[in-house]
Amino acid sequence: MRIAVLIKQVPDTYGARTVASATGLVDRIGSEAVVDEIGERAVEAALVMRAALPGTTVTAVTMGPERALEALRKALSMGVDDGVHVVDDGLTGADLTLTAEVLAAALRTLHADLVLTGNVSTDGGGGVLGAMLAEHLGVAHVTNLAAIESDGFLVRGVRVTDSGSAVVSSSLPAVASVTEAVPDPRFPSFKDIMTARKKPVETISAAQLGADLAGVSVARSIVIAVRERPARLGGTKVVDDGDGGRKLAEYLIARNLA
Repeated sequence: MRIAVLIKQVPDTYGARTVASATGLVDRIGSEAVVDEIGERAVEAALVMRAALPGTTVTAVTMGPERALEALRKALSMGVDDGVHVVDDGLTGADLTLTAEVLAAALRTLHADLVLTGNVSTDGGGGVLGAMLAEHLGVAHVTNLAAIESDGFLVRGVRVTDSGSAVVSSSLPAVASVTEAVPDPRFPSFKDIMTARKKPVETISAAQLGADLAGVSVARSIVIAVRERPARLGGTKVVDDGDGGRKLAEYLIARNLA
């Protein structure tokens, strides 16, 4: 069985993140880059399945600039067998439709039985990549799983909703996505980190995958305007001199909040 797990390098969630006013895109150069935590959880789920299924291999796949290789190295140090890095300057600022198209092309070359990903990234927040990939690949998808397992023929998991939970499954090949409810990712040891340097990583361009990037700026969704968030103003203080209730009511009424 072969598992392809998608990971993504994103600006540090706990750091300052800004939008470049010239492009309307997240300024990734000015922020510390880390592997998206939900991607690390997907890697952990893939490694647990590999341990239970002898002969299984796990390949990490990412799309991003040269520095995204750091994210692949992190996945390799966790125990992933090899990596695929899709890198192309023409993909800068790619929206979900283009991202899904290119990643699907890369995944076809792997002939994976199971494509595993996180349910939503912390930088984009679209939450639909798994379903898009399944559509491109022509396979079923089981998404938003709080627990996941596979016997090599089926993938099965638990999807939790506001109204309860459901056990969902699909025969392989399939695409599955996991939520933050799956187990925490493991911490690589120093030995694992050094071993990861020797593991193979294949670098692929969009052209090698057959993706035509000519004119994508007009064929895909783009940002047409961006403005900085206005500075936060000081609040209004209501002093209670026995008439605080009336003052508060007047304040709410004046702003159509009552």
